[in-house]
Amino acid sequence: MILVHADESCLGNQNSTPSRGGAAALVEVSDDGKITRWDFYLSSPDTTNNRMALIGAHDVLERLPARAASSPVIFYSDSQYLVKGMNEWLPSWKARGWRRRAGAIENLELWKKLDGLARGRNITFRWVRGHAGNAKNEYADFLAVQAAELQVRSDGLEPSRLEEWLASKQQKGHFTDYDADAHFHQTVGTPTRR
Repeated sequence: MILVHADESCLGNQNSTPSRGGAAALVEVSDDGKITRWDFYLSSPDTTNNRMALIGAHDVLERLPARAASSPVIFYSDSQYLVKGMNEWLPSWKARGWRRRAGAIENLELWKKLDGLARGRNITFRWVRGHAGNAKNEYADFLAVQAAELQVRSDGLEPSRLEEWLASKQQKGHFTDYDADAHFHQTVGTPTRR
């Protein structure tokens, strides 16, 4: 089982000037009850939130370990654009020959790339409210903002810094009772390994 918590950032997204953006994900893989975590992040000097959500989702799914290709994936994002697109809009667009009822599909090539990557895989896209106290979404947001600000990208999947980030938050009184492993097992319905 794989959990992905993804987020995107676009600095100055409401302005008409080019906006620096970032996308990031926390990837958690359970193998025989042991959880391994990776971070993934990327940036763009001129983008939008919607583009970063699609690019980030595609790029992180593309980098999942090869042995996990047949594993079920739950992909959490606070982007309704991404989640509604994958769950609701995409089937209708494809049935109409990649057309909407009214107007062109924004970011069509990115949607096609993501659809091609997700086709035939057991991926469930779920929406999570952003900036609402979900520790793993907040961590993905931290990575995405950092990527946007510094214009950096990871070299594929890197060992996660979630525990370090969580410890610093807990020292400040945030997420004091949060257990990342217990959250994983609760989400996927497996018993916690002791």
